[in-house]
Amino acid sequence: MTVSSLDLASLLCSRLCHDLLSPVGALSNGLELLADEKNPEMRARCFELLEQTARISADKLKFFRLAFGAAGGFGEMVPVAEPRALILGLLGDSGRTELNWGVAGTTLPKPAVKVLLNLASIGVDALVRGGTLDVGAEQREGATEIVVRATGPKIAFDESIGRALDGSLEERELSSRTAPAYMLYQLAQNAGGGIQFARTDDALVMGAVLPEG
Repeated sequence: MTVSSLDLASLLCSRLCHDLLSPVGALSNGLELLADEKNPEMRARCFELLEQTARISADKLKFFRLAFGAAGGFGEMVPVAEPRALILGLLGDSGRTELNWGVAGTTLPKPAVKVLLNLASIGVDALVRGGTLDVGAEQREGATEIVVRATGPKIAFDESIGRALDGSLEERELSSRTAPAYMLYQLAQNAGGGIQFARTDDALVMGAVLPEG
């Protein structure tokens, strides 16, 4: 399947807007409630919820800025602490999903970070009842190897996302939901690498190899 850069960018923007609609809408509703609320305790609770929702919105924007965008330009190395913090922000404070971080070294190439973040996002979406997200990466023999494993009591993984990852997606299946996975396929192909995945009842494992240069 061949997709223009403009069409893919449009779908990625749609995905970003979809994911931000809920927290931004909650902010608007919270401000309306605050305007009408006179009880001091309820007003304090409203402020607490507004602060929490604002933090969620900011965390999502920071995540998508690097996962989809060109934060800081192209080509440079990214400190591994940055994607780790972004994934933790994506998980939130609920404690439903635990992150195990196993990234070697102090920096990764930006294309590898984009792949890592997007695979992590797919893994988080698959853990509908929470669980464990294992993220690992290392550079060796002129390539970056990435693995993301989501394990939990229930794995929700749309087969169309899998087809987007391996490049077998049909044009009619491309949507804002599958666009991030298809972007990863293109990134890997352009680098001369590839992406693989495997799913069981309680685990989703995704891996990528990205040659450097």
